[in-house]
Amino acid sequence: EWTMKTSIVFLLCISVFPGFSQGRVVRDDETGFAECNVFFPGQVPPEGFTEPFHVKICQQYNKEPRFATLYSTKDKIPLYSAFKFTKPSQSEEENWLVEPQIDDPENDLHEMVHEADVGGTVANLGANQALTSDYVGSGYERGLLNPSLLNEEDFQVATYTLTNAVPLSPALSKSWHRDIGKVVEQALIPHCSQTDHLYLLAGAIPSSVQVKGKVSVPESLWLAACCDAPEGWSLGLVKKINDENSLADLTVRELEKQLLPGVHLFKGSRGEDEQSQEKREAVLQVVSQIRAGEQVGKSNNPETHGQQEGKNNNQETSGWVRRVVGIIATPFIKLLELLIYIFVELVKFVFYFLWLVVKRVVGTVLDGVYSLWNGMVSYLKAVSMVLISIPYDVGRVIINIFLGFLQIVRDVVFLIYRILSIPAGFVLYLAAFPYHTICAIPSFLKDVATGIGGTFLLVVDASATVLHGFYYLACHIVKRFVPKSFSDD
Repeated sequence: EWTMKTSIVFLLCISVFPGFSQGRVVRDDETGFAECNVFFPGQVPPEGFTEPFHVKICQQYNKEPRFATLYSTKDKIPLYSAFKFTKPSQSEEENWLVEPQIDDPENDLHEMVHEADVGGTVANLGANQALTSDYVGSGYERGLLNPSLLNEEDFQVATYTLTNAVPLSPALSKSWHRDIGKVVEQALIPHCSQTDHLYLLAGAIPSSVQVKGKVSVPESLWLAACCDAPEGWSLGLVKKINDENSLADLTVRELEKQLLPGVHLFKGSRGEDEQSQEKREAVLQVVSQIRAGEQVGKSNNPETHGQQEGKNNNQETSGWVRRVVGIIATPFIKLLELLIYIFVELVKFVFYFLWLVVKRVVGTVLDGVYSLWNGMVSYLKAVSMVLISIPYDVGRVIINIFLGFLQIVRDVVFLIYRILSIPAGFVLYLAAFPYHTICAIPSFLKDVATGIGGTFLLVVDASATVLHGFYYLACHIVKRFVPKSFSDD
């Protein structure tokens, strides 16, 4: 019942706030990143990322795929985000979201939602993904792998998800977005004949350093680009975390060796041997110019060399002043951040409280409707069963009465048959039995007397026979042992 009510409330919220849902976890039975395979050359995602804690996310907005993300629930950061260049744009208001399915696969919220709107509907929220609270007061900010500045409209809104963010220092985050923006706009786009065939992979390599013992801080950031078009090319860029001004270029194969064993980033594209080395060299030359402009910061024109040195001295002085002002202003900035955070949390609490009230009211109404519906269904079911059972019971009683009557008739017929089947001679013998019994009494007494007399005579005769035997034995013994002479005398 609770799950049903929660689902209805969520559907009501979607109907009230269009564009509310975005992103979904790709199921194991789906191929690659499902509808987000369009962000990979040949619609073939990178190979080699096979750990059980790797989760595939198809980032959507307004029911359209915007980019793809491979998320690590162990490190709680994305390993890479795959996207295409749309159009550079100014950053819109940040509106961060979370993915309920990562923490609670059995949850009915199949799309990404605002963290404040989740409430108690997601079990173990934050167990497998980072939350906004993990970044508060940590000194790190949510750095986007897929930069919002390289996207416009719905594509840009979709980038503000915690599954597309890694912990970066403010300076590094700014440097990363600046470098990627310049490289894409000035080096990659102009040298790809078909911009819709320019595939970008922005990723992070996790380190052992963790924010609040939970979210891994990257040891380096990387960008892999592939122009899957005639005269195509591919390359990789790596930025070390400990050097915000670093930006090393290397081949995709060299980049793959720095990642997990067996990783192939652009499996669906043509091999590096078939790519245009001339185009790749042109891209690398522009990248080198961008890197040199950031790190060296000086012109090769002799006429402006002195002016540049003066500017450098002024920049050093102004930089020292800025550092002093920064030291003084830091406590006030932190206080302002704290006040803003408290205000945001209060607003979130108010919205959460209103959400709970609405959810409770709607839940109560739905519970009453559900109970009323169950009562009506039970009542109608009971009445229907009674109405159906009346003809059945009447029919059963009539059938039992009829069967009982048939049983009585059968027993009467069987009794009559048994009576009629008795022989007449047997009846006569049965009737004459008393007469013959009485007449047989004298003969019986006579036979008894004869038997008793015969028995007495038999006893007398037996006694005489025994005495005669004793006499004969005695005479025989006398004749045997008494001397004959004595006998003669």
